[in-house]
Amino acid sequence: MPSSSTTVSPLTTFLIVCFFTLAFFPSLFHTIIWSPYNLVFPPSEPRSITSGWCASPNSCVAPSSMSWTQKTLTLPSHSRGSYLITDHIVQSLPELKTYKIGLLHLFIQHTSCALSLNENWDSDVRADMSDALDRIVPEDKKGGLYRHDAEGSDDMPAHVKSALVGASVSIPIKDGKLATGTWQGIWYLEFRAARHSRKVVATMQGEKM
Repeated sequence: MPSSSTTVSPLTTFLIVCFFTLAFFPSLFHTIIWSPYNLVFPPSEPRSITSGWCASPNSCVAPSSMSWTQKTLTLPSHSRGSYLITDHIVQSLPELKTYKIGLLHLFIQHTSCALSLNENWDSDVRADMSDALDRIVPEDKKGGLYRHDAEGSDDMPAHVKSALVGASVSIPIKDGKLATGTWQGIWYLEFRAARHSRKVVATMQGEKM
């Protein structure tokens, strides 16, 4: 009986090799398949970026220079009156000079005083402001006008004045300085008769130099 021999065709051998390549080395197979396309349309060079946020390999946002700084300042103690504190605030915040553009937010942590932006030249304006607020919200030493009098006759009027004027101010920063107007200054208004120590939280946010 004559013996028969089985011959594997070159095409079959090639297909078997391709199958095993795909099974065990999928990345190599992918590279080979796409190599003609990449020769015609070479991929763009990836952009170098050390930090930041990337939506995709070729779409990255440069790192931001935005920064936050927060400090708690103690104001000089005063009795009832309106006081200009711009210089005190600036001297207490040397970090201000490092901001190219941003905002300074000042928040006083008390309910019987206030912060405001107003006239910075004539001290009579501050005296007139205190007198005007006293007329709007008078102190009742005889009793009967206010229910709350547990902390003295000047306490409840102080709370009302604080609500009217406000506990905070925001000032733009430009090139390391406060961008206030020529005649604008930061006021601290004390509404209690006795001297008090007051604290202000200063928050700076913006782009650094």
